Amino acid sequence: MDIITRLEVARDRTLKHFELSDEQLALSYGPGKWSVKFILHHLADAETVLFDRIRRTISEPRQVLWAFDQDSWAKGLDYSRMPLDLSRRIYDSVRAGVIHQARLHYDRSGHLEFIHSQTGVRTLKAEFDKVASHNEHHLEQIELALRGL
Repeated sequence: MDIITRLEVARDRTLKHFELSDEQLALSYGPGKWSVKFILHHLADAETVLFDRIRRTISEPRQVLWAFDQDSWAKGLDYSRMPLDLSRRIYDSVRAGVIHQARLHYDRSGHLEFIHSQTGVRTLKAEFDKVASHNEHHLEQIELALRGL
């Protein structure tokens, strides 16, 4: 499956989960793990961070880009009080931007590099792939939580 298809399929699957009932959103895939609702908020935030890395790499290659602490974001941004519809709209609009840039740059500029503050040199192509795989990973967690219902 090509990168555009992966990004679109993951987007479509993810957006459906924003419409779950409160009972389903409260489910977790394991003890002490995030609820489905928190995973959806996290996906919106992670999408913004990863898209920022993509845009920075296209515009100014080889710069150092910092990791983000997902737990600090969840606490600091208070996911328990964040409107889910706001995260849905953020996720959807930023994913549209990721898909647009992937169409333009995945093959043509995928060799461009950035330096991740924790993992070192990475390429633009690898970052697009990370957007897709990160989303797919969290979809597996959501589906695991929903099967537990």
